[in-house]
Amino acid sequence: MLWTILGLILVGLIAGFIARAVIPGKQNIGILMTIVLGIVGSFVGGFLGFLIFNHSPEGGFLQPSGIIGSIIGAIIVLGIYVAVTRRGSTRTR
Repeated sequence: MLWTILGLILVGLIAGFIARAVIPGKQNIGILMTIVLGIVGSFVGGFLGFLIFNHSPEGGFLQPSGIIGSIIGAIIVLGIYVAVTRRGSTRTR
């Protein structure tokens, strides 16, 4: 159980950092938010993988396809986050 949580945090950190490197512009988020971004991206990537390929993650979380799906999901989540926060910050009064 502990190793699963640590693995999830590690994959989340890696996926979050890669997503932050891919999305252009500056994101004002810290390391904790980067980890959360990667973990949420893992769930999004896993869900999309299940929908597209109809394959459940029976082999475990740390598979190359799972890590790639986590990165893709984190990029999607960060893109949505950046779009929402930039739209909110450009409003004029």
